[in-house]
Amino acid sequence: MSEIDSNPFADPQTANPFADPSVQQARGGQQAGTGAVDDYNPFAEGNQTRPTAGQTIPPPQAAPTQPAIMQPSNEPPPYTESSAQRVNTDDLQKRQEELERKAAELQRKEQEMKNMQINDRANNWPPLPKFCPVGPCFYQDFSVDIPMEFQRTVKFVYYIWLFYACVLFLNIWASLAYFIADSSGGATFGMSIVWFVLFTPCSFICWYRPLYKAFRSDSSFNFFVFFFIFFFQFICTIIQCLGITGYTVGIFNGLTMAGHKNDGEGVSHLGAGLAMIFVGIMFGLLALLEFVMLVKVHRIYRSTGASFDKAKQEFSTGVMRNETVQGVASNAAQGAVKGMASQYGSNNKY
Repeated sequence: MSEIDSNPFADPQTANPFADPSVQQARGGQQAGTGAVDDYNPFAEGNQTRPTAGQTIPPPQAAPTQPAIMQPSNEPPPYTESSAQRVNTDDLQKRQEELERKAAELQRKEQEMKNMQINDRANNWPPLPKFCPVGPCFYQDFSVDIPMEFQRTVKFVYYIWLFYACVLFLNIWASLAYFIADSSGGATFGMSIVWFVLFTPCSFICWYRPLYKAFRSDSSFNFFVFFFIFFFQFICTIIQCLGITGYTVGIFNGLTMAGHKNDGEGVSHLGAGLAMIFVGIMFGLLALLEFVMLVKVHRIYRSTGASFDKAKQEFSTGVMRNETVQGVASNAAQGAVKGMASQYGSNNKY
């Protein structure tokens, strides 16, 4: 068996190095000191020297510790509602109603003072000289009556009215040239005078003054009056621009007049036609400005929160406050009462 267990690749002439007595002695001493080295703790307190072979170092004794026990915390005090946290809705509601009542009263007094100031003002428009037998009919002051953010808009509408009056005046001269060049333009010339005399004051009263009063007192009724009349003003201006009727001059009949050349009168026809075309262009520019201002004022009107119901309420309130209407209503009521009394007396007689 020893022959079978032996290393077949080993050299039989070579001696075993571990069979040397000195090696065996060193190996035995190393085994003897293994336990001491394994038990040595270099980090223990008071260990200043290396332990000798065969000396056993006892493990350090740990300090006795107590298990961690969580102490129960004290419960929070019960919730109590303080006086500062109590909210009395009834008190707040009463204060809100009182503030609203005071605000309404203040607004009413302010409106009354404003109306008194308006009634006490002296009329300053139109600015007529003192020797004129007819005095001013209206009071107009943009810086006093109109709020700052709307003054520019109202002034621009006022300038549109002035431009409209100037175009109507130029229409008279263009119609006169048309009448001189063609005898059939007599009706147009006559109507141009009527347009200037009639439309100039009516446009001021019917659509400019309602706009002025609408911005002055935030009146929905005056806004509706302005929109209704100013829209028809816009339509009439377009018709006058085109010149498609025989009662006004414009672009179409101006082109027709400029194309006529009869018996050496072509120069006069051409001059009349150019004057008519120029007035038609002025009416077209005026129509464009009217459309722009109509849209702009409508946007402002929508942003102020006005409505048709508010306009009806203002109209009914204004009619009932009118002294003339009150007198007519009172007379009608008295007449109805007298009629019923007389009819009742006649029935009792029979």
